[in-house]
Amino acid sequence: MDVSHIPLAEIAAKVGTPFYLYDAAELRLRMGELAGLTRGPNLQGRYAMKANPARTVLDVAREFGLWIDAVSANEVLRAKLAGFPMGNEPPVVMLTCDVYRDGAERVLIDEGILPNIGSPGQVRDLVEAGFRGPIALRVNPGFGHGHVQACDTGGPSSKHGIWFEDLGATLDAAAAARFPVVALHAHVGTGPQIREFDQNMGRLAEVFGELLARLPEVAAVNFGGGIPHPYKPGAERYPMGEYHEFLVGIAEDFAQKAGRPIRVEVEPGRYGVAGMAVLVARVTDVKSTRSNEKGPGHTFVMVDAGFTDLVRPAMYGSYHGISIVGSGAEREPEPLVVAGPLCESGDVFTRDDQELLQPRMLGRPDPGDLLVLHDAGAYGAAMSSNYCSMGRAAQVLWEDGRATLIARRESLDEIVRMECKEAL
Repeated sequence: MDVSHIPLAEIAAKVGTPFYLYDAAELRLRMGELAGLTRGPNLQGRYAMKANPARTVLDVAREFGLWIDAVSANEVLRAKLAGFPMGNEPPVVMLTCDVYRDGAERVLIDEGILPNIGSPGQVRDLVEAGFRGPIALRVNPGFGHGHVQACDTGGPSSKHGIWFEDLGATLDAAAAARFPVVALHAHVGTGPQIREFDQNMGRLAEVFGELLARLPEVAAVNFGGGIPHPYKPGAERYPMGEYHEFLVGIAEDFAQKAGRPIRVEVEPGRYGVAGMAVLVARVTDVKSTRSNEKGPGHTFVMVDAGFTDLVRPAMYGSYHGISIVGSGAEREPEPLVVAGPLCESGDVFTRDDQELLQPRMLGRPDPGDLLVLHDAGAYGAAMSSNYCSMGRAAQVLWEDGRATLIARRESLDEIVRMECKEAL
């Protein structure tokens, strides 16, 4: 996302820092690509709204004809508020999770939502709740890899889905409960190399093809998300045209093997929103440590954004491009570590996936300069928190040369409004 034409300093003066800035044009471009990916007979795209559930994002997803993958009861209801139809004919909104909480069973029943079961015991949970209707099954096929180990979504180390060798028992339980299994799902992730995604999708197609012969009521197969986003400079953007050809071919192949039309779905989250946002912070200080027997010294750029605002670097060393707006932008680059206001040593935006400091070559900023963290639209604001009683950052939409506040900064009154003292 190019911010050179956007008056960041003016926006910061109005909403404070840190704040998220969303580019409507980039959002529409990527959502349009996802819609194009599943253009054609028996293809359907879903948006995994956990990546960014902002109403503006949901509105664009709905405009492009994308359906919703929700992972909580409240996400289902949030999708409903955004105008997505409820019910399971067709299942425009599907609930995918391994654990029910916050009244999820009641939402499934009241709204007629298709539950995508990720743990065998959820069949029992639905029976006890009085659920009646079709279900989907999320399968752990025994392979897969996230873009880092902490994001593993398939294989023995993944908590997600029903292990493929245990699927028979879950199918028996579903049959006993009279829950028709109408869809299959798996999410095996991106992998650290861009073409590992292709390999994972090919292997997953074989797994689904074998299962379709055993499950005559299945009408849809979902390949999950995981389309890579190019976070690092020079990184290759995934060839969406090739993936579209794969999906078209798979839909035809599945129909032949099953003897009936099979809807093929994908549900990217990150790809549609990662590049449409930046997190804008303000530099408060620049300070240094010195080398000694423990290791080399570093120069730290202190900013007012931390892992309460963007947790990905602290959680698994994710890379986000960084640029300076202000005096430092014109200076000779030098190795700098960018760190936030929180009391944890891990509150650093320039680390690798081994949790080691990884300085960036940046012009040394002055206090008061703005620092921009790029590609922050996926799992940025969505995963922000009130740790240390900090209010969540404002969110601003940039569209047609105008800035619009779409989520205001959280106040202390809003942070403490749920506190109470009630006898039970």
